[in-house]
Amino acid sequence: METQIFYFDIHHAIEVHDWIISNTGGLNGNREIGLLESALFHIRNDDYYSTFLEKLRHLIIAINKFHPFNDGNKRSSLALGAYFLEINGYGYCIERFILEMENIVVWLAENKISEKLLLEILNSIIEEEEFSEGLKIEIIQSVT
Repeated sequence: METQIFYFDIHHAIEVHDWIISNTGGLNGNREIGLLESALFHIRNDDYYSTFLEKLRHLIIAINKFHPFNDGNKRSSLALGAYFLEINGYGYCIERFILEMENIVVWLAENKISEKLLLEILNSIIEEEEFSEGLKIEIIQSVT
């Protein structure tokens, strides 16, 4: 039996983003919101993203790199990624996700973290108590 995956819509994404900007500062408004709408639609399609991790990775990348908002895209990718984890029963790893991903989303925006490496990082956050030595080395090599 497959586990049901829960999703959120563009209205929720915009509300979270607006809350982030109101509480942490930055430029209000949307830039290319259609790109985020498209990503939120496509992660529902298992032909595109067959696993929860692939869906989570694409969600983070879409918000981080497609720049749907005028400002706060990295912060929004972190917050909405955490929310996606929460609504799908991964509440146990949200604190670690936020702590570990704070720098990762910056490096992702700087093109230092590949999609493959991001998937490995997300898998580790969900499945392991801490990054393996090999993964730590891979991250360090990517960002230096």
